[in-house]
Amino acid sequence: MNNLTYQDQTIITRGIIKAAVLMSEFGAESILIEQTAQRLGRALGVDSVEISLIPSAIVLTTLHNNQSVTTTRRVHHKPINMSIVCEIQKIVIDIEKYDHDVKYLDEILKNLNPNYYNRWLVVFMVGIACASFAYLQGSDWSAFFITFLASATAMFVRQELAKKRFVLIITFGITAFVATLIASISQLNGISSTPNIALASSVLLLAPGFSFVNSFLDALKGYLMMGWGRWMEGILLTIATSIGIIIAMAILNIKGW
Repeated sequence: MNNLTYQDQTIITRGIIKAAVLMSEFGAESILIEQTAQRLGRALGVDSVEISLIPSAIVLTTLHNNQSVTTTRRVHHKPINMSIVCEIQKIVIDIEKYDHDVKYLDEILKNLNPNYYNRWLVVFMVGIACASFAYLQGSDWSAFFITFLASATAMFVRQELAKKRFVLIITFGITAFVATLIASISQLNGISSTPNIALASSVLLLAPGFSFVNSFLDALKGYLMMGWGRWMEGILLTIATSIGIIIAMAILNIKGW
């Protein structure tokens, strides 16, 4: 496509930014989003792609024969899912290899859905992971099973809140509250000799590690705005988790547990 009309270039620009927004929403690193957009642009026939990333939006410009098209899209937060990022990478490779056009890109992106694990498997594995961490820290078996129950239940609550589209900060606060209340069983009548380990381990599923890792990677690679935004997101989620724990502990102290 050496001679693109303005309308063709506009359609290509919309397709590229749609792919970029999906990658940003599902947790891709900023440099990967930019490189993917540039590869898509070259494969679809434009001369170059310029992109500006901020945590809440993407601005993208395509250039072709001294003609530019610019568009902006808002980025909405969604649960991290690397299957979407991998699928978009595969789409880019297919377009480069088989010389597909933008209609192919639009059709694939319309039918692109996250590949989620079975929710009950996730609940079980999160429970086992938190309980195993408690055991590694020296908990007794009572605290091990209480941690499993607390973290598995908390993960179920988190899934239900996410399904009802609660704000992520509220979801983290409520989940931490539930996990702390259930883990406090370990403090009753000497059920466990290591109740503090159970309380600490039951909320590990809420550690926003991905946000912090991506924030540092973005900052180190020159995407300071994205790095700052993701770092602040991690801080806010940590604060929400702490508030949920504090409220639960305050209620337990009032009741004399």
